[in-house]
Amino acid sequence: MGDMGDRTETGPRWLSDGEQRVWRSYLHATTLLEDHLDRQLQRDAGMPHVYYGLLVQLSQAPRRRLRMTELARSAKITRSRLSHAVARLEKNGWVRREDCPSDKRGQFALLTDEGVEVLRRTAPGHVEAVRQAMFDRLSPEQVEQLGAIMRVMAEGLEPTGPDADLPWLR
Repeated sequence: MGDMGDRTETGPRWLSDGEQRVWRSYLHATTLLEDHLDRQLQRDAGMPHVYYGLLVQLSQAPRRRLRMTELARSAKITRSRLSHAVARLEKNGWVRREDCPSDKRGQFALLTDEGVEVLRRTAPGHVEAVRQAMFDRLSPEQVEQLGAIMRVMAEGLEPTGPDADLPWLR
C-alpha cells in the first residue's frame, strides 16, 4: 500500500516502502521455491511437495506410523486435505491406514516398505533441489540469519491456547 498518509492511533499501520519491498520479495521467493520443489518432486516421484512431507514425517515416527490427527497437526493441513492425500498415497502403495484399537473413530497412517523405498530414491534429488534453490545461494552468515528470522516468525505465529483456531483440526 505504501504511504497512505499519516498514521493515526486507530488507523492501520501501513507498510513503509522498504517493508513493502521486503514483503513482496518474501512472497515472490516463497512462491517460486514451493513451485520449484513441487516440480522436482512431480518429475522425480509423481507427487507434490506436501505429500513428500507427509512421507518424511511418517518415516521419522516411531514404527513409521502416526495418528491421522497428529499427522494433520504436524503437517499444518486440514484433516480433509490429509484424508485426500493419504488416499492418494494409499493408492500408490506408499501408505496404509490402520484403525486405532483404543479409539474406534481414530486411525493411524503407516508408511509401507514401498513408501520407504520411494523416499530412499527421491530424497537425494529433493535435497539437491533444496540445496540449489536456497543454501547454495546464501553465505553461512545469511543461512544463520535466515534460520533465526524464521524461528522468531514461527514462534510468533504458532497458535496457542484453547481458543486457537487451528485449521488442521477442522
